[in-house]
Amino acid sequence: MRSRKILLATGFLLLGTLPATLSAQTNTLDAATAARVDEAVAKVIADTGIPSASVALVKHGEIVYLHAYGKARLEPPMPATTEMQYSIGSVSKQFTAALILMLVEDGRMTLDDPVGKYLPRMTRANQVTVRELLSMTAGYQDFWPEDYVMTTMMTPTTAQHILDVWGGKPLDFDPGTQWQYSNTNYVIAGRIAEIVGGKPLVEQLRARIFEPLHMTGVRDQDASHLPPSDPTGYYQHALGPLRPAPLEGTGWMFAAGELAMSPHDLALWNIRMMNRALLKAVSYDAMFTNMKLKDGKPTGYGLGVQVGERDGQRVIFHSGEVSGFVSQNTIYPDSKAAVTVLTNIDASSAAATIARALSPMVLAASGANGASAGEAQAAEARALKIFTGLQNGELDRSQLTQLCSNYFTPQAIEDFASSLKPLGAPQSFLQVAAEPRGGMTFRAFRAQFPNRRLTVTTYEEPDGKLEQYLVLPAGN
Repeated sequence: MRSRKILLATGFLLLGTLPATLSAQTNTLDAATAARVDEAVAKVIADTGIPSASVALVKHGEIVYLHAYGKARLEPPMPATTEMQYSIGSVSKQFTAALILMLVEDGRMTLDDPVGKYLPRMTRANQVTVRELLSMTAGYQDFWPEDYVMTTMMTPTTAQHILDVWGGKPLDFDPGTQWQYSNTNYVIAGRIAEIVGGKPLVEQLRARIFEPLHMTGVRDQDASHLPPSDPTGYYQHALGPLRPAPLEGTGWMFAAGELAMSPHDLALWNIRMMNRALLKAVSYDAMFTNMKLKDGKPTGYGLGVQVGERDGQRVIFHSGEVSGFVSQNTIYPDSKAAVTVLTNIDASSAAATIARALSPMVLAASGANGASAGEAQAAEARALKIFTGLQNGELDRSQLTQLCSNYFTPQAIEDFASSLKPLGAPQSFLQVAAEPRGGMTFRAFRAQFPNRRLTVTTYEEPDGKLEQYLVLPAGN
């Protein structure tokens, strides 16, 4: 449940097997890059001695590679596989934040509500806002900053106990004046979500996020520990042998680090995050905005996620740790790329090191074969606008060359409208290729719908007009 932010500065191989259907659907990364990925992960495993790592890579807005490496359990040996659930620790916080934002969208609360509106017994409850809880600027003392499990945490507890003890302590600072990571903030936020939503936190997450996104393997580890078929978490004393990590008592991870899932499920969430496709635009704006303190200093944190820039790329990321597990989840929204790394060892920099090594491999040629992210986004917006117009039998001919305009006869426009309108709005519309040809720029876009995928191709003249706009079944 502790954030492994500090690990971002640090930085024998047994391949797990993929289910045949899942492998066929997701492992589309070219062989040369896949070999580089395998080599990079193998090196970190060899250098650090971690038992296993399970990886998901997203490129151009789709999962292109899933692979598990090493052993999920040392004795008796059990190879890691990509369908196994790993505890993701504090990466869980972004799901709690997203649920709060959904309740705001419902009109049932606001981010600027005082904590006291829902939990009046908390310290200075009427001076701390929900936004400050989610952005780690509230001042409530962290109940679990350590990188190990204290003996007192090996027995069950309740969220109310955490609130009674740590929520009743004096604040570490005046609200909004400092940034300080605190799991207590999210226990408070989780209880507020339950009060407003009228249902248990995980029940709401399952109904509003996991089921709609087909995240079928998510587990509430705070209610029950991972079964023997999933990875064993490990730790070690200094440089001693790896030993099974002690388990937290139920109740300690509520709302701040309770989730376990496969890298595939977390990658599905990443895709919706980069496409801004589950929440409203205003919610994503709030979530991804670098929160500023009252003196104007940026914190590097949004709502449940860290935010920043790396090598000119906007990045949204978070790490997580619970006993025996460390995770790293990194999203590059402008390039539609993401890296998820799940490991089964405590207090290790391996997950962050792997994520840093793999990021350039999914960013290479992102933004459509060398085009800037801004150019790709502008082209996507333009092509999508034309697509939406054609669904309604409308076409702005001023954007077309005369030859392209001639192509769109009344019969063509009727066919476009009758065949495309029933599909509804696309779930995503992404540029996947761009290259010069014939004195023009060729672009290809992928339009994803619930039950099918289409390809849109264009040729753009130097003056910006389109010489071609075609919609084709995927694969053409």
